[in-house]
Amino acid sequence: MTMYIFLDKFFFVFHSSLIIFNLFGWIWKKTRLANLVVLLSTAFSWFILGIWYGYGFCPSTEWHWQVRVKLGLYEMSSSYIEFLIESLTGLDVSRKFVDIFALVFLILALIASILTNVRDWRKKKRR
Repeated sequence: MTMYIFLDKFFFVFHSSLIIFNLFGWIWKKTRLANLVVLLSTAFSWFILGIWYGYGFCPSTEWHWQVRVKLGLYEMSSSYIEFLIESLTGLDVSRKFVDIFALVFLILALIASILTNVRDWRKKKRR
């Protein structure tokens, strides 16, 4: 049981950090390429794996929910961001709102990442 408690906390920190990296990793030059790869992986998971597992599918969410079930926690959203908002604020948020919010910010982060990576590539090519 101690391992599942550890894993529950690990996934909470890991997944939250991954979301923050997705949103802001493009800002720092040293993390831009990794950010683009992670964003593209996230999009692949949401939209390609989502064909079979449901829109917005994330392996990290799936694994975290499996850990929480082992801990006897059965009431979980299928949206990790909804879970985060509700866990951190206590607010009951609309799943549709959260899905739109997540999609908009994924697209904005992806655009920012692509633009900054292309700009860096062009600067490097000119040298």
